[in-house]
Amino acid sequence: MADKQKGYTSDQIQVLEGLEPVRKRPGMYIGSTGVEGLHHLVWELVDNGIDEALGGFATEVKVLIHADGSVTVIDNGRGIPTDIHPKTGKSTVETVLTVLHAGGKFGGGGYKVSGGLHGVGVSVVNALSSKLIVTVHRDGKTFRQEYERGVPKSDLKAVGKTAQTGTEITFYPDDTIFESTNFSYDTILDRLRHQAYLTKGIRTSISDEKTGKHYGFYFEGGIKS
Repeated sequence: MADKQKGYTSDQIQVLEGLEPVRKRPGMYIGSTGVEGLHHLVWELVDNGIDEALGGFATEVKVLIHADGSVTVIDNGRGIPTDIHPKTGKSTVETVLTVLHAGGKFGGGGYKVSGGLHGVGVSVVNALSSKLIVTVHRDGKTFRQEYERGVPKSDLKAVGKTAQTGTEITFYPDDTIFESTNFSYDTILDRLRHQAYLTKGIRTSISDEKTGKHYGFYFEGGIKS
């Protein structure tokens, strides 16, 4: 017994920092590394846009499937805040992309719509992507930052001026984690139809570069219509 205990020391206790736990145990965060888990990454981003619409801040959520295997999700909400976060000393964009559960939807006044696994946050999408590019339109400026496997390549930078507001995220799912990285147009289409039906005044759309397919949804009164 003593011999067994002797080998059990503090340097054997792994402390998983940041997004490492997500990469080590993806199933705990997105349910699986199969097709469902892959599409869960899209739902996380779409749901953030839907939440902005529920809060009265967004009217549109778009999903683009690119020929290179990446997906972009765009909303015209307020844009993730870009100022320095008091707790992390990093931009709020970087904080929500690198800290688990750091989104603004977890406080008492949150209006997070999604149940179950949903709401694990955009940081999980970042952790499970070989590359992710976030673009934020806010306060008259466009900001951009790029990540590789959850690690920022540089700080968030202002790259131009804009009259728009919103968030745009392009991600490449990590093929060392997912069994398949092929997104289904029809699966995403169904989800966007459902969300447009449930969310009053939101326009949702999907475009697939590979096939040229495009479809959009808008139900004037949400469920009522």
